[in-house]
Amino acid sequence: MKRYLVLLLLVTWITAGYGAENGHFTQSAGARAFIDEMAEKEGFEREALRNWLGAARHKQSVIDRISAPAEKVLEWGEYRKIFLTESRVKQGRAFMERHAEALRRAESAFGVPREIVTAIIGIETFYGRHKGNDRVLDALATLAFDYPPRSDFFRDELRQYLLLAREQGFDPEKPKGSYAGAMGYGQFIASSYRHYAVDFDGDGLVDLFDSPTDAIGSVANYFYEHNWRRSQPVARRLQEREGVALVLPARLLVLKDGNERLHWLAYHNFDVITRYNHSELYAMAAWQLARSLGLDE
Repeated sequence: MKRYLVLLLLVTWITAGYGAENGHFTQSAGARAFIDEMAEKEGFEREALRNWLGAARHKQSVIDRISAPAEKVLEWGEYRKIFLTESRVKQGRAFMERHAEALRRAESAFGVPREIVTAIIGIETFYGRHKGNDRVLDALATLAFDYPPRSDFFRDELRQYLLLAREQGFDPEKPKGSYAGAMGYGQFIASSYRHYAVDFDGDGLVDLFDSPTDAIGSVANYFYEHNWRRSQPVARRLQEREGVALVLPARLLVLKDGNERLHWLAYHNFDVITRYNHSELYAMAAWQLARSLGLDE
């Protein structure tokens, strides 16, 4: 009898773990409401929605990572070492050489320096080499239905993702991306993909997964749409006891590198970078990487 109970408990534990890992989101009230909304407002077939959510898997690793992103737990000195490396600069210059024409066209059309565009793609995916290993459907379903702090936001991103899949004609179960559901060279979330991505190579498809040219145009367009100011400064470091006569509106930014506190003037274009990622550490890394790629201060 005791052996039977132990075996029963083991089977129950394995089954429960399997169910958690493989989702069964269709059993939750939130998911059922989502299916109703997508069917009634967006015209999706309920059976297709149930199949997609039934195939989605709960990923605890997604919740763990979004709860403690590097931007929140690292100081500038630690964060800088991740992204401002010799390898990232070297590969960035090679990327700029390979895609010189697309970068030139993007800079001309949108006013965003080629080094800034390249730096964003370099930070996000190491120039397309690391686009993410989480299925986008798994990540978005997990965050939409199992992560209450931001469930409303990610439920809308799941909606945007399914709309994007329908518009672009891909199977929503296939693409992989980041733990937050971001996709492609520039790691666009679904809403940004639908609103800011452009067909920059002229093939009739907006493809941020496999077209670096579309990615270049789309990153540049994102900054343009968020009011990037052509030929305006981004940030400038203040030296100790330096007096400053402000020609343009700016704000003081203080970053910590070990025991040293670094003071910067952050201008409008610096804040535009934070529209791509809200972290000031991210914006500073992008700008400094761009400078290492050749951007003038």
